[in-house]
Amino acid sequence: MVALAAAVIAGGAGIGVVLVGPHRVTGAPRRGPSAPAVAAPRLVLRLPATLTVRGRRPHLAWPVLGQAAVTIPGIGSLGTSGPVRTPQPIASLAKVMTGYVILADHPLAAGQRGPTLTVTAAEAGAYQAELAANESLIPVRAGERLTERQALEALLLPSADNIAQILARWDAGSRAAFVRKMNAAATGLGMRHTRYTDPSGYAPSTVSTAPDQVKLAKAAMRDTAFAAIVAESAATVPVAGLVHNRNTLLGTDGVVGIKTGSATYSGGCLLFAAARTIASRKVTLYGTVLGQPGDLTTLLPNVMTTSQRLIATAENALTRATVVTTGQTVAEMIQPGRPARRLTSPRDLTVIGWPGLSFDLAVTAKAGRIALTLTSSGTRGDKPIAVALTPRPPG
Repeated sequence: MVALAAAVIAGGAGIGVVLVGPHRVTGAPRRGPSAPAVAAPRLVLRLPATLTVRGRRPHLAWPVLGQAAVTIPGIGSLGTSGPVRTPQPIASLAKVMTGYVILADHPLAAGQRGPTLTVTAAEAGAYQAELAANESLIPVRAGERLTERQALEALLLPSADNIAQILARWDAGSRAAFVRKMNAAATGLGMRHTRYTDPSGYAPSTVSTAPDQVKLAKAAMRDTAFAAIVAESAATVPVAGLVHNRNTLLGTDGVVGIKTGSATYSGGCLLFAAARTIASRKVTLYGTVLGQPGDLTTLLPNVMTTSQRLIATAENALTRATVVTTGQTVAEMIQPGRPARRLTSPRDLTVIGWPGLSFDLAVTAKAGRIALTLTSSGTRGDKPIAVALTPRPPG
């Protein structure tokens, strides 16, 4: 890196590097107050500005009805199906946002149980009415004490509507105040087609879209406590005892979460995360399937079957491609009156993607480090792939 830095600033202190791409120049020469006028070195990309993974574009097993979306952070979107700009009821997928907000306000470190919350007499007394309304519940008792982690397990595994209400009251003082937090979090994540009206999703007016739910999934799974809970097949809570995860895909096709939802007004819904290792690199697919048909006994099995097909075809579409080889000339450093210097890659540069996926290439210079960066054309805001380039002697 010392030699590389010297190459960048050659010609006098304060001289910048001009980056030259196929269509634009970024940066500008900088001159000290007493420095002579010396042309700054230019970095010229010697590879195509865009590289595309070769092969036939994959065909995923998208659901016939409803809507769906699949994406991989840092790589891009594998696509969507259905009316993905039209919000629709999401049932218990709303509890993902409830858990996300709770953990944002009350973070849990690895192994922590967190603070304790107590079930009120009114919350326990509402159980029979909630049961008659066909809500998804676990038994609770007045004075019952749950740790934050136990409450989140009851929320996210058996999908307890009453625990969602209890958590909302514990965190924000009231359901209305907590719902405002949910919507503020959705806005912050760019979920433009989402509106929460209750913390459990029991209300049909709580709506979202498949792409919006994928945005939430990526954010929620960055919290290690959240990711650990949704990967549990079962947990034990004080009064209800052993509760089981309704996500029957856990452990198949690399599925590590996240949440089910089902109601007659929403159809079967699933928000999923599936991990796979390709060429020693772990990638995680995030996806949503909404609005799968069926009756109360078949909604969840149907969305599980549909989602499993989608996950399998998405994983099968992934491949590794070498886009730059060791020693390949990537760019040149050019300065008037001096021989050009080649900049080569010190190693093979591989990407994980699928046939038809494009990557935008650029040469960057920052803090004396010259690098080639590759950014998937399907990503925004994700950290690009980068490799530091090796300067070669002139000639």
